[in-house]
Amino acid sequence: MSYQALYRVWRPRTFQDVVGQSHITRTLQNAIYNQKFSHAYLFSGPRGTGKTSAAKIFAKAVNCERSPVKEPCNECPSCLGIQDGSISDVIEIDAASNNGVDDIRDIRDKVKYAPSAIKYKVYIVDEVHMLSTGAFNALLKTLEEPPQHVIFILATTEPHKIPLTIISRCQRFDFKRISQSAITERLKHIMLEENVHVEEEALQTVALAAEGGMRDALSLLDQAVSYSEGDTVALEDVLAVTGSVSQRKLGDVIEALYEQDVKHVFRLIDEFLEAGKDTGRLIYDLIYYLRDLLLYQSANDMDDLLERAIPDERFRNLAEALTTSWIQQAIQELNECQQQMRWTNSPKVFIEIAMLNIAEVKIEESKGNDISPQFMEKISKLEKQLHQLQENQSNQPVERKQEEAKRQRRPSGGGRRYKVPFERIRHVLDNASKQELKNIQKQWARFMDSLKQSSPPAHAKLINSEPKAASEEALVLSFKYEIHCSLMLENQVEIETELANFLGKSISIIPIPEESWNELREEYVQKQRLKEETENPEEVEEDPLIAEARKLVGDELLEIEDN
Repeated sequence: MSYQALYRVWRPRTFQDVVGQSHITRTLQNAIYNQKFSHAYLFSGPRGTGKTSAAKIFAKAVNCERSPVKEPCNECPSCLGIQDGSISDVIEIDAASNNGVDDIRDIRDKVKYAPSAIKYKVYIVDEVHMLSTGAFNALLKTLEEPPQHVIFILATTEPHKIPLTIISRCQRFDFKRISQSAITERLKHIMLEENVHVEEEALQTVALAAEGGMRDALSLLDQAVSYSEGDTVALEDVLAVTGSVSQRKLGDVIEALYEQDVKHVFRLIDEFLEAGKDTGRLIYDLIYYLRDLLLYQSANDMDDLLERAIPDERFRNLAEALTTSWIQQAIQELNECQQQMRWTNSPKVFIEIAMLNIAEVKIEESKGNDISPQFMEKISKLEKQLHQLQENQSNQPVERKQEEAKRQRRPSGGGRRYKVPFERIRHVLDNASKQELKNIQKQWARFMDSLKQSSPPAHAKLINSEPKAASEEALVLSFKYEIHCSLMLENQVEIETELANFLGKSISIIPIPEESWNELREEYVQKQRLKEETENPEEVEEDPLIAEARKLVGDELLEIEDN
């Protein structure tokens, strides 16, 4: 077979070819040039961002006959042998299929032998998170104290699954998703070298569909080149391959929704589905198109941050016509639709419901804007009467007025107040344990990383949360704003299931706004102190040092030990 896929032909051979990872390549180049490189590295990041390619380039650079160099020469026998795989001292291992203890023991037995053809023996272990627990334990000692002639490079897409004992023995580099503009520029260069003409908009659509992975971008472009029949790869060819919808059609949908032309929207949806467009991709494209409109409204010089849209005249007109609140509501409806579509065999129904709900948002806006002068006059009179009533109530207790003011300040989730379950939380506090809370806090960061991979919407709703108290059966989770408590309940089952996997037991989560938590905690602490004073009147006075510590860290983290 003479033909090779584009991603194989154009696999990076120097650090300069690794796109979008300059924060990593520069560090590695300086380390190699100054002969200060480590014995073990961990390359983590999304698929197709250059992890194994960078590992192979690193192996060539440290073994290049012209070393120390910042780039491999790709001309000497060492570089050429490593590149074509003929030198056996650079070993690439797929941990997905070689994940047993015996496989790692084989490495441990052979690692002591010196390399036969080059200076350093390099082990590149791909998808290292797939190793079994026993295999990780077998690798641990070798990774900690390898022979001077051995370098380990571990690559993974899921670093949270790797034991901390392994991570702590490696220099870790996190590869990031490649920006759309960087992918587009690289594709332009490759197509120029391949003597293939591709439309600018087609390249941008490929870059968007790749979702930050250069390998995915080259694979999609390869498909589009094969699909096209003329001398030029057009936007339609890319859309047919990726299942995406053109920006013009997305603009038609958004404009029809804002004008409440639901019939036209349904006709467009039918056209997309008849053309074989992916329903999930359609909702994804609409969300990101609206997101770009929102960014463009905030500042017109954000062209580099747009991910789905090209700021043409139609896009600019829509940005001026749509209101910010309408765009935000539309994104929220589409996000809910995206989640519901995962569990149904009839995604079209949920798309149509989402379109109707978005159209109703505009109807509500138009109703709110249609206010007569007479109505405004009545509102003004009512405001004056309300002001007088407030002055007449000045003799009510200060605590009551403060509580009312707090209630007025608290945000409501689109008109739906979150009712804090105070009694349930008091019950948790009665049975709370500092050890339970510490156990959850210790695993919280890893839990959030895992949740981000399994359910990004659920992860987004927990970003501003913090564990405050825990018993064996429940966890009290505080949120900065009240609306976040309501949003968290939408994904409560997913969140509790994922947390149970980490803790090894089921535990219910009770959300509470941070302001309410502070009030409830203060109330609970006062009651506990009063109870102690009543039961032990001789111990009323508290040590000033303990009292000050209690103010600084709170009762949850304070531990008092008698010496």
